[in-house]
Amino acid sequence: MKRIGQHSLGLVADTDEEASEIWWRYRQPLVESVAAESGFYAPTRDRYEAELHTGALYIGSPETVAHKIAATARDLRLSRFDLEYDIMHLPRNARARTIELFGTEVAPRVRQLLAADTAA
Repeated sequence: MKRIGQHSLGLVADTDEEASEIWWRYRQPLVESVAAESGFYAPTRDRYEAELHTGALYIGSPETVAHKIAATARDLRLSRFDLEYDIMHLPRNARARTIELFGTEVAPRVRQLLAADTAA
């Protein structure tokens, strides 16, 4: 079987709300600038919220992000997942918290979820 990896944008915080607010605060001005230059859609909070649930952004609490990664890993048969968390000049504390939570809570939870699938 071939190895397949995915590289996606994301942020992990203690709660879904905290992660969503931090990402939006730094993403919105960047997307707005790119939209004006390139003719892309103007960023709206509604579109952003939809992307959190059904799009390629992995933003939320450790449990939310773990479930989304596990679902993607199942669907695409991933052997590797890489979270890009340093985009749009996020504050150092948000990046550090993402790294900490990803290593201590998200990755172990993804392994549990995928192991449960294998056992079933």
